Amino acid sequence: MSGLLKFITCGSVDDGKSTLIGHMLYDAKLIYADQKNSLILDSRVGSRGGKVDYSLLLDGLMAEREQGITIDAAYRYFNTEKRSFIVADTPGHEEYTRNMAVGASFADLAVILVDASKGLLSQTRRHVRICALMGIRHFVFAVNKMDLAGYQEKVFRAIAYDIEKLMLEFTSDSRAIMPVSAVEGDNITEVSLKTPWYQGKPLLAYLEDIDVSGKKADSTFVMPIQRVSRPHAEFRGFQGQAAGGSLQTGDTVFILPSHETAKVNKLLAAGRETGEVTAGQAVTVVLDRETDISRGCVLVKEDHFPVCRLFRANLLWMDDTELVEGRNYLMKLGTKVVPATVLKLHYRTDVNTGDRIPPKYGRKNDILNCDISLSEKVVLNSFENCPELGRFILINRVTDMTSACGTICHPLRRSDNLTWQNLDVTREIRAGGLNQKPCTIWFTGLSGAGKSTIANALEKALVSMGRHTMLLDGDNVRMGLNRDLGFSERDRVENIRRIAETAKLMNDAGLIVLAAAISPFSSDRKNARAIIGGVFFEVYVDTSLEECEQRDVKGLYKKARLGKLPNFTGVDSPYEIPENPELTVFTERNSVEEIVELIIQRAGL
Repeated sequence: MSGLLKFITCGSVDDGKSTLIGHMLYDAKLIYADQKNSLILDSRVGSRGGKVDYSLLLDGLMAEREQGITIDAAYRYFNTEKRSFIVADTPGHEEYTRNMAVGASFADLAVILVDASKGLLSQTRRHVRICALMGIRHFVFAVNKMDLAGYQEKVFRAIAYDIEKLMLEFTSDSRAIMPVSAVEGDNITEVSLKTPWYQGKPLLAYLEDIDVSGKKADSTFVMPIQRVSRPHAEFRGFQGQAAGGSLQTGDTVFILPSHETAKVNKLLAAGRETGEVTAGQAVTVVLDRETDISRGCVLVKEDHFPVCRLFRANLLWMDDTELVEGRNYLMKLGTKVVPATVLKLHYRTDVNTGDRIPPKYGRKNDILNCDISLSEKVVLNSFENCPELGRFILINRVTDMTSACGTICHPLRRSDNLTWQNLDVTREIRAGGLNQKPCTIWFTGLSGAGKSTIANALEKALVSMGRHTMLLDGDNVRMGLNRDLGFSERDRVENIRRIAETAKLMNDAGLIVLAAAISPFSSDRKNARAIIGGVFFEVYVDTSLEECEQRDVKGLYKKARLGKLPNFTGVDSPYEIPENPELTVFTERNSVEEIVELIIQRAGL
């Protein structure tokens, strides 16, 4: 079989992944002489008593060599007479699962190591599920350390039975199970005489012959736009990588999400004009007319791709912070980045049994099924039909870290039945009738900091100035609109979201809204800002915890200290101080009147 094979090695920690690939490269003479000499020299101070430690060919980090484990994914490129290969040797430790997922995202085939003395472990099962989540449909299970099991057939058959039972849950195009010894080299490049009961190919030969081309579910032309090229006034091209199908000069293309059409006037690949481009090529497309196209739009030949804002997805959660319903993130899908909210967690998959467990929240390394809502309609598809428009990542809006990777199960069609109704009487008209500029003054701070006191005094001052206002006090809202919510993290997220949505509606009515809520989490305040928009004015009421406890007007701190009020902000639940509020006020050194006057001036009320 010719062509490039991209594969991953994975499995539980210390199952021999790096040793397996290292021994394969060594025996097949796929390393240079200086690499061989360096390997022999490094092995003298290694962990094998002077014997060649093949894992050192892959484990290059000092921490990896010191601990004898793989931490980061190591990529190796090599060629045999039959084929070219790229292998991602990935870590097995649970702490570095995200690195394994990155390796799996590029691979066509997975070589999964199983320790013959331990069998299928939880991390092995997790890696199988992640490979399936990432769309891998070709699996090789290498039952390693057969030398420690005395090359017994019954040991191998017992593990093979467990593997076959596990794989009943997944769709696969090919599957092989083979006994190997990464240390001794059995069944890696040549068939071993120590396993006469095994009639299959050695690993390298199997990888050389396997056909992973498969059958594409959707072969129509797809190209997410990465960049608009405008070097001079006479040229306007749209650049990206062709993700599927082919395109020729003169073809008609649809521009999504606008559904406009245009004809291809010119195609450029590698800087040269060409008559046709195919999947995988970097392309510049010149159209026959001016159209509104920007990064994140998609060019297609057939207009059957869903354009929606709500979908069902599977997630691998990779963030140290727990995932709760209502949290807001940035989602990168293709070349499009858009705010996204995890609306509903349906179930968590038990990595050992495959059972679906209703979750309260998602923890690091959990595999979850959920509904996700976007701030606008985007072009997407199920991962099965179009991988390029069916896989995405979620980005933490506070830390900019990747929180999750996921695949789209299917769009939720009910979102297509909703259309934003443009009204003739706008926010500006309503505000003009009230002769004021609508905005939301958002007060945040610890319980007892003085948020409600300041908001109440500010509202009285504004009313005396002829302004039209509404005060949304956190406690008052909880006793009405949000009385169904508790004080878990999930309920707090939803509490702030509802207050923000209510404030936005009141701003649309032309009102000045004063919202006084602890809102302890930065991500929730960012979400509120995104919902309300440019009229959001954040006021951080900076009062020390000691002063708040001394005031303790409602007796809440006393209850919290006695353990009678769990999840209380400042005591056993954190408060994240705003980084860049529009205004910070200090109640311990300024009077309420001074603070009110300052807010009116700074907010332009």
